[in-house]
Amino acid sequence: MARTPSTMLPLGTVAPDFRLPDTEGNLVSLEDYRESPALLVIFMCNHCPFVKHIIDDLVDLIPEYQAKGLAVVAINSNDVESYPDDRPEMMAQLSREKELTFPYLYDETQEVAKAYHAACTPDFFLFDADHKLVYRGQMDDSRPGNDIPITGADLRTALDAVLEGEDVPTKQKPSIGCNIKWKHGNEPDYFK
Repeated sequence: MARTPSTMLPLGTVAPDFRLPDTEGNLVSLEDYRESPALLVIFMCNHCPFVKHIIDDLVDLIPEYQAKGLAVVAINSNDVESYPDDRPEMMAQLSREKELTFPYLYDETQEVAKAYHAACTPDFFLFDADHKLVYRGQMDDSRPGNDIPITGADLRTALDAVLEGEDVPTKQKPSIGCNIKWKHGNEPDYFK
């Protein structure tokens, strides 16, 4: 199983804009979250073993923070021709099965993934009320097969801090996961 780390986009980066369809066909944009005290953008997909490893715990963790004002979107940027399990209809099925409490968006052109310098699934980007990046990295140290329990510790620390108006610790570990499945010839410059 290939392991790709996050690119670790510089802290303070302003959230790149997006306007993408969710699993119901509704367009969701960054502007929809302008009043949120924090926004978590998760790059994920259906087929990745790293996402499958954490998805149930992630789905349990998010409502706790949504109750405190956190806005969340997940984005799938994978090439669905080569990875049919990630097609929009399969995204909709996952959204229903896991009872996602956040929009699961499809980035068909992969331009949003490029704008965020997303590298892997899962890849987490947490922005403050001004939409400035305060955290990027892993949920915790657990990976498929390493027998470390899933706690969400790293992500929880960042979420707690940003929602309490405190500084998020700047020592952050990259997420590790499957690389985003770029369309042929669409691989971004930051990988070349």
